[in-house]
This record gives sequence, structure tokens and C-alpha cells, in this order.
Amino acid sequence: MKILQSILTVAFLGISYSVVAQTDSVSRNVGEVVITGSRNAVDVRHLPMTVTVIGQEKLEMQNRQSILPTVMQQVPGVFVTSRAVLGYGVSGGGSGAVNMRGISGAAGQLLVLIDGHPQYQGIFGHPIADSYQTMMAEKVEVLRGPASVLYGSNAMGGVISIVTRSIETDGVRTNVNIGGGSYGTFMADAMNQVRNGKFSSTVSAEYGRSDNHRPHMQFEQYGGYLKLGCDIDNHWNTFINADVTHFDSRYPGSTIEPVYGAEQWITRGVMTAAIENNYERTSGAISVFSNFGRHKIDDGTKEPTQTTNRYFRSKDALSGVSVYQSAQLFAGNRITFGVDYQHIYGNAYYTDKNAGTVLIVANKQTARSVRHEEAAYIDFRQHVTNWFTVDFGVRIDHHSVTGTEWIPQVGVVLHPLNNADLKAMASKGFRNPTMREMYLYPPSNEELKPESLWNYELSWRHKFNNFTYGANLFYINGDNMIQTVPVDGKPRNVNIGKINNTGIEMEAAWQIDKHLTISTNHSLLNMEYKVLAAPTYKGFLGTDYYVGKLTISVNMQYIDRLYTSVGENEKTEDFYLLNINANYKLANWLQIWLRGENLLAQKYEINLGYPMPKATFMAGARFVSNR
Repeated sequence: MKILQSILTVAFLGISYSVVAQTDSVSRNVGEVVITGSRNAVDVRHLPMTVTVIGQEKLEMQNRQSILPTVMQQVPGVFVTSRAVLGYGVSGGGSGAVNMRGISGAAGQLLVLIDGHPQYQGIFGHPIADSYQTMMAEKVEVLRGPASVLYGSNAMGGVISIVTRSIETDGVRTNVNIGGGSYGTFMADAMNQVRNGKFSSTVSAEYGRSDNHRPHMQFEQYGGYLKLGCDIDNHWNTFINADVTHFDSRYPGSTIEPVYGAEQWITRGVMTAAIENNYERTSGAISVFSNFGRHKIDDGTKEPTQTTNRYFRSKDALSGVSVYQSAQLFAGNRITFGVDYQHIYGNAYYTDKNAGTVLIVANKQTARSVRHEEAAYIDFRQHVTNWFTVDFGVRIDHHSVTGTEWIPQVGVVLHPLNNADLKAMASKGFRNPTMREMYLYPPSNEELKPESLWNYELSWRHKFNNFTYGANLFYINGDNMIQTVPVDGKPRNVNIGKINNTGIEMEAAWQIDKHLTISTNHSLLNMEYKVLAAPTYKGFLGTDYYVGKLTISVNMQYIDRLYTSVGENEKTEDFYLLNINANYKLANWLQIWLRGENLLAQKYEINLGYPMPKATFMAGARFVSNR
């Protein structure tokens, strides 16, 4: 088996480097207009950081409800944990942790944004993967490396930014997608968009459920999204949006330590209101947002004959105000300045299953912990010549518990050839400790300080004709990472962890003709201090073939030395995943699709003790109406 894997690995790498081509995320990387990394729309060629864009067409082509599997395929250096056919879940049996260059989103070291607003909660301080649905996304921008100057805490490892859908021309668009397949899996989502003069609306709903591939692992989810907009005049517009996701998840534990009767009922949502301005030489926005979460969890028991008598519950939120303005002061210049305020709060407790009364308060300090954070930042970008750009920024961030943090960044961009970019970047990232780490459960420690790291990066991008290629070299050094270790015989959270990661990321794309595009990306990661869910090597090779009404997408992903356990009992996994998507347009209003995953029926684990499903299949239909 090892010999076969070695042969396949060599063949995979050989094919990847000899035949490479275009994807939606790479081919438009040169000249792509992005928002992440600058706050205002800017050509990505002029930004010193690395930003990959995945458009709506690519997201929909994969026929997945969640954006995360597509992000993992299209972006080198990004890995997402999973354990089932459908659903990530939370708590001890959760997955959906996004790891970028060995920096973990499960620990809140990676930030998810929706329309520029952070998506983590007050108590646990990390995003929930089941909230990020394809139906809401116009595009996804992935910034690798710290973005703390613009976005503050939790953006220390990078940012996944979801830009929600909008409709620019008058009319009505309706999109309905329905599918089903392996292990009783069913999914459906519907979206309606309306534009009438200055007013626009987007309304969507989604539902999904699956029995999944292990007993007692059922998952059911439903949610909705609403966005209402108004163009006040040619320069000012306003919008409000709301997104709510609820899921019920059963949890069987790992095969090593089974759990009986464990269930999770989770509701997450966000509401935003903003007013934006856009003039020839200046643009900006004022926005308010509120993230809220309601969690009820039955932790289950170790014995099938036992039952629990309590639920863990939490109510937490993150609300804030963001104000920024970007202006061109003189030729070749762009300066962005802004202020942020966040109100962070939460309440965790246990209730009696039958009576519903509060049994004990889970927070160490008080039943309700409230914190706040204020920040101001400035970012300055100057085109010194038509081939040389400098960028530097700084943020001062004050947290009501952990104090004040200074966050600088500096970068340069060179254009030595036509359609070629050479970039260098040094940036600091940080993360404030969460309420859970400071106040919740016995390991908590009220004396924790912020985590911090420095990222140094050198990147090259070049496009000629229909061929695009690029490479990134990076070095990450961090300290004060929060780890749980024995102190006086008891577990305690302390700032003793370190990060020392180096790596290279490569991607290439070639549009052979109007029918065939091929893409590839690869990442190598060396970690002095090993972390879970961070593969040493991740490679992807994909082909999109268009002929008439048929589109076929075939891809292979190879993962090598994925850490599922670290320390004395270190354990790694390596595996290949062969996937296929086929879409056929029966009529202007009807498209049928088929998706197959892990067609080689690989036996593997991403989370230790959670075997992944072998080959799975989904099929469905998409209905589209434009008028």
C-alpha cells in the first residue's frame, strides 16, 4: 500500500507541475478587485498581502451547502477538519476547524467576516463552521497571514471574508437547488432577489439533514438570510442584513471513547446595518452589528444505560460599531483610517433537564461576564512609481481586561515585468484570550495575556496569455500561545505556547481553450511545534471541462502527514480524495447535477477516532428564473 501511495504521489506531483491551468480563484488573482486587506475596493496587484478570491460561479459549481470544502480545495495552506457527510457540530465532538499555515481557527486564531464584520461569539471566541452557507456568498476572499491592523483580535492567522450577494440591475431572480444522496442526506435552498430602482432585496432559506455514516450521528439544519438595500443617491447607499442558522446534532463520540445520548441544539445569528459612501477620491462606511448565539448541549454519558440530568447552556454575543474612511490625498496615494468598538458578553450555566432551573453557574468569576474593546487604525499606501508601491499600517487596540496592544505591518510591491508582482510583507497578529479561557471550567486563568505572532512573507505572481502561476514563502514566529498544562497537579491555561512555522505555497492555472481549464495548488508546512489538523503537505489538481450544456469538474486532493494527535502519542494520516461534479443544463431554467466524493473509497480520519465516510454520492436539480 505504501508503494502504491508513493507511486500515486509522484504521479500526482508530476501531473500538477506539467499540466496546470485556470480556476476562478487563481486566474483572476492578477487584476482582481478585492476588499479584504484594504477596506476599500482595490486591485489585488497593489496589496502586499496574499488574497485569493473564489467567485460565485466556482462556489455553485461544487453543489455544496457550505463554502468551506471549496475554500479548502482552492486555497493552498488552508485545511478544514470534518467528521461526517453533513454537519460540523460544536463542543467536544465538533469539527469545522479552519487551519491556515498551522494557525488554528478552532482556537479563534483565524477570523471569519461577513461583509467586513467579525463572526465570533463572546464566550468561546471562535466561529461555527455550519453558519457559512454558499447561498449567501457573492464571493469569498481568503487573506493568508495576519490582518490584525484592520480587523483586530482573532485575525492573527488570516481572514476568510464572505461578501454577500447583491443585485445590480432591475428585475427578479429566483434560484432553487434541491438534492439528496448517501446516508439519507437531503439538502434544499432557495433564493429570491429583487431590484426596483433604488431598492433591492435578497431573501434566502436553506435546509439540510443527514443520518451520516455512523449510528447516532444525525444532523439537521435550517436557516435564512435577508438583505435589504437602498441607493440614496449616486454616492450614498444603505443596507441591513440578517442571517440565522439553527442545527440539531447528535454526537456518538469517537470510536476510542464512545459517548451515549449526546446532543447539541445551536442557534447562531448576525444582524448588520450600514451606510456607505463612494466618491471618486474617497469612500467609507459606518456600520453596527450584533452576533448572537444560543447553545444547549447534552454532554452524554460513557455508559449506554446511564443518562444525564442537566444541560449546558450559554447565551453570548458580540456587538460593535465600525467606522472607516479611505481617501486619495494626492496622486498614487490611498490612506484608510478607522475606529472600532466591540461589546463582548456572555452567560454560561447548567439547567436541570426536567425542572429547567439553573443548577450551577459555569463562569468562575460571575454568572455574566462583560468586556469591551476599542481600537483605532491607519493604513497608508503609496505608488512611488508605476512599478513600486509601499504600504504600512498600525493599530492601537485596548481591551478592558488584557490592556493595550500595538499592531504594525509593512509591505512593498514591485512590478518588475508586465503582469508580474513581487511582494514582501511583515505583519503582526494577535488574539485576546476568551471568556472560556479566563473564566470557564477548571483550567481557566484570569491572568492570561494576548497571544501574538509575526509573519514574514515573500510572494511572486505572474500572468502571461492564459497562464498564471505564483509562489509564497513565509516564516511565522509567535509566543504567548495559550496552552493547558498541569500546574500544581491541576490543569491550567497559561501563556507558554510557541509557534515557529515555515512553508511554501504554490499555485498555477492555465486556460487551455474555451472548453478546458486546469488548476493546481500545493503547500508545504514545517512546524517546530506540532499542532492538530495541520498537514505537512496538501496538494490539489482540478480540471473543469465545458462542452455544450455539460460541465464536468474532476479533482484530486492529496494530504500527507496530517496530525491527528501530537505529543508522546503523535499520529498522522495521509490519503487521496478523488471527487467529481457534473452539471447539465436541460433548459434555461433547469439544471441537473451529480456529485461524487472520495471515489477511491479511502479509509482515513481527520479527527482522531472519527473515521470518515468512504465513497458518497449526491444528485439534484437547480431551478433558475430571471425576469
